Order: sequence, then structure tokens, then C-alpha cells
Amino acid sequence: MRAILLGVCSSFFFAFTFVLNRSMELSGGSWLWSASLRYFFMVPFLFLLVFWRKNWLALWEELKKNPSQWFLWGTVGFGLFYAPICFAGAYGPGWLVAATWQITILSGSLLVPLFYEERQTANGPIKIRGQIPLKGLCMSFIIIAGIAVMQYEHASQLSLKPMLLTIIPVLIASFAYPLGNRKMMVICEGRLDVFQRVLGMTLGSLPFWIVLAIIGIITDGPPTKTQTFQSFLVAICSGLIATLLFFQATNLVQHNMAKLAAVEATQSVQVLFVLIGEILFLQAPLPAPVSLAGILFVIVGMMLHSIVSRTNQVKVSPNKGASKQFS
Repeated sequence: MRAILLGVCSSFFFAFTFVLNRSMELSGGSWLWSASLRYFFMVPFLFLLVFWRKNWLALWEELKKNPSQWFLWGTVGFGLFYAPICFAGAYGPGWLVAATWQITILSGSLLVPLFYEERQTANGPIKIRGQIPLKGLCMSFIIIAGIAVMQYEHASQLSLKPMLLTIIPVLIASFAYPLGNRKMMVICEGRLDVFQRVLGMTLGSLPFWIVLAIIGIITDGPPTKTQTFQSFLVAICSGLIATLLFFQATNLVQHNMAKLAAVEATQSVQVLFVLIGEILFLQAPLPAPVSLAGILFVIVGMMLHSIVSRTNQVKVSPNKGASKQFS
């Protein structure tokens, strides 16, 4: 339950991303700067935090040990997650981007077979390949159905091109974020805490952000003061607070793929927070009764997903497990 609560809290702070990115786009800011500035701002704060906790040297050793892995999965988990999110925000409203982002609920479940779960047996710990949590997957469809209902009225007013330029980048991001996060958890094997891991992935993704910033300077010039300030807010609320909360939640359940999928399902609450934020700060219209019905679907689906995940455990007998040893 603690992991679920942390996941919900992280979704609240993640919602700032969609509201502020849309605000920056409406004021004429480039998505290239919205994406790169967030991570530039995150580096000094994360470094000071890790250094203050006296954990920098341990992280530095890990970075030197596997520099290519940190670069690869940092770029996947952060670069191919946030850049497409910002790109989508240039073509669609925040609510549509946030709603489409909830496909990560399905994406996280579909990635389960790529990883192994550690189980305790009479013969000691073993590792078995994760299996897609089918019951949780059914609950994910309830959440997605609620999102579809909630956004039906709005989406029907958009043309095909902005719909595709919003949906396709977010689909890419929905797989990249959990994939990069899980891969680095496997590589770290519990040697680093959540603060070290976020800093390491941020440093690994820096070359990607530098390239985007260079393109931004060439095509759009430097960022405005307003965009810089709003990007700073995104870095604090979403990049630091939300990311650390979410990574801490996934750390608590990293050896149980069913519960890990449930934590990722809590991100569906972002849609509610983004709708409220756009109503309060961007003067978006109140949701129609159909949208309210969709909100109810999302809440119920998330609760059912959480309940199902507690009972969806992989049972391994000692004899069966003994034949599935992995190095």
C-alpha cells in the first residue's frame, strides 16, 4: 500500500509537466527547450542531494563500471520519454497528452517477460522469467476505457494530423520510461539508492539533451525568461519530486512484477490532476458528464488493479524451481 500511495503522490507532481508544457507551448516556447531545460536544471540539485548524502563516490564507481549502460538506458528512460512528451505537447492539449500517456499502464505490463523475478524456494533464491499479469492487464483495460470515455468529447473535435502527432510520440514514451527504469534497477542490483540512480540516469542522458539544445538554438534561438522559469518549475515538481517518489515506489516492489505494474498504474491519476490544473490555470472548460463517468472508470480501474496485484503472485514449487536457475 505504501508503494501505491507513493505512486499516486508522484502522479500529482508529474501532472505539472503536462500543464506547464502546454502553457509554454501556448506562449510560443519551443518544445526542444521545454525538454532539455528540465534535465539541465535537475543535474545540480540531484548532485548536491547525492553529495550531501555522501553517496557520490559509490555512484561514480558505478558510472565508471558501466558507462555505456548508463548512457543507453538513461537516454531511453529519460530522453526517449520526455522529449516525445514535449513534442506531443506542441500538437495537442495537455489533457490529451496526459490521457494518452496512461497507455504506459499497458506498456509496463507487456514489458514483464523481458525481466526475471527472484523467488525464494526451499533450495534458495531462484530467478524466473516474468509473466504478463493477465488479471492486472484486464484491470488496465478498464482504466484505459475510462480514459477513452473521458476524452471522447474533446478528441472528436481534433483533426487526424494533430491526433497522430500527439498519440504516436506518447506511445514511444510509454514504453521507454518503464523500460529504462527497470533496466537500470537490474543493472544496479540494489547497490544504489533511488537518488543515485536518478542522478546517474540524468547524467547518462545529458548528451541527448545537449544535442536537443543545440538544435533549439539553431532553429528557435535561446529560450525566453518565462519558458526558463516554467521549465525550472517542471524540473523541481516533476523532474525531482515526482521522479524520486515514483522511483522509490518502484524500488519497494522491484522484485514483484505484478505489483510493479500496479505502481505504474497509479499514474492514471495524472489525468485527473491535469484536468484540474488546466481548469484552474489555463481556463479550460469543466468536463462534461461523459467525462465525469470516465473519471469514475479510471478510479475504479486503478483500485481493482491494485487489489488484483496483491494476489497475482507467481507460485514456484521447489522441484520446479530447481530446474530454472539463472546466473
